[in-house]
Amino acid sequence: MSVAKKEYKRITVKSLVDMKARGEKISMLTAYDYTMAKIVDGAGIDVILVGDSASNVMAGHETTLPITLDQMIYHASSVVRAIDRSLVVVDLPFGSYQSDPKEALRSAIRIMKESGGHAVKMEGGKEVKDSIKRILNAGIPVMGHLGLTPQSIYKFGTYTVRAKEEQEAQRLKEDALMLERAGCFGIVLEKIPAALAKEVAESVSIPVIGIGAGAGVDGQVLVLHDMLGMTHEFNPRFLRRYMNLYEDMTNAIGQYVDDVKSKDFPNDEEQY
Repeated sequence: MSVAKKEYKRITVKSLVDMKARGEKISMLTAYDYTMAKIVDGAGIDVILVGDSASNVMAGHETTLPITLDQMIYHASSVVRAIDRSLVVVDLPFGSYQSDPKEALRSAIRIMKESGGHAVKMEGGKEVKDSIKRILNAGIPVMGHLGLTPQSIYKFGTYTVRAKEEQEAQRLKEDALMLERAGCFGIVLEKIPAALAKEVAESVSIPVIGIGAGAGVDGQVLVLHDMLGMTHEFNPRFLRRYMNLYEDMTNAIGQYVDDVKSKDFPNDEEQY
């Protein structure tokens, strides 16, 4: 059964909770710069995630670990200047919150004050509980992130599906309930079995956004560059490419090179 979409002038954390209560799915994409964020916001996306995946798609690093807090603030500031409607959630990068709750709070405050973002996202469960509480007590909305947590890639050693074994699945369910009780407004579940993700989404009252977590959650998130086909080496099962911009852009740039070399560009009408 389809659910009527409510028009929001601005999306807030309360909007997302209301969407879940109504059964309206939540749309979420990443963005890292003004131009792309302007397009994404104008297309009607509910949530823009300024993800630490900028480390991969914008800077070319192999993992999300190298990106710094200053760099995240730079990307988030660019996105915030572009948006009129979307909720902007900013990843706390690796090393900015794991050491102690005071450091986590300082990092979150910097993001909110210097970028104008609306909320922060943190990876982990019970191990970051104190940091989450410290940030929430300062009035900063927090989104959790469970399952495959890319900042812990060297601990896992692989990007394979998480929580397939009963013990890890049980821990994930407990962590999700803990995040809700702590006061998080939502949770991202990454690359876990669809049945488990559905169970988690039904067990909490806050929105659960999936990436590689099946259709039984409250919304979906993808990396913008992946879904637009700007990247082409990354082909996980959960990724649907809505365009093939890698090929289109390569062809367009190649045509430009040919036109310049052949003196076809600029023509008479393209000169002053």
